[in-house]
Amino acid sequence: MLVLLGALLLTSCEPDLKEVDRIANLKKEEAVDISRHVDIIYSDSSKVKANLTAPEMRIKHDSSQVYIFPKSIKIIFYDENLKETQRITSDHAVRKEKEKLTIFTKNVVVTIADGSVFKTEEIIYDEGAKDPNRTFYNHVPIQAFFKDQRGNLQGTSFSSDKDLLHANIQNATGMVIIKDNSLFPTIGGR
Repeated sequence: MLVLLGALLLTSCEPDLKEVDRIANLKKEEAVDISRHVDIIYSDSSKVKANLTAPEMRIKHDSSQVYIFPKSIKIIFYDENLKETQRITSDHAVRKEKEKLTIFTKNVVVTIADGSVFKTEEIIYDEGAKDPNRTFYNHVPIQAFFKDQRGNLQGTSFSSDKDLLHANIQNATGMVIIKDNSLFPTIGGR
């Protein structure tokens, strides 16, 4: 009878030990808040500046102050008349609040007001950039489809101002649209 009682006590303690291990492992994990169907409107002095939407946002509660958008993100920026100035979409993004950096990755598409489009696998938005012409940048291949005389270009990396109006594409190749001979006066029989 004592052996049976001892065996019963030992087996009843086993699930409790597993539960203790599970709780100990939970404490090792980072504290993360998960929000679903996120829709955030950014405003300044009661003027809407941007609208962020995402199916999911994770906020890490540690000293890093990191926001993760693991399932896609879309941000639309507006001017003072609520006219869309640019749109950024990607399959994944990370916002590092302390560094004032947002890293967009996987199928990144940026569209600006004139209809020009940038496509790449990574774009970094640096709000605290010391060089205003490097507010947006990357170090991976990029395609740019411009609606002006620059045409369609591909390059190994790029940098640009915050409005994406002065994009500098490194090692650019592509097709340039020439509407008249002003750029190349020797073309056309001259």
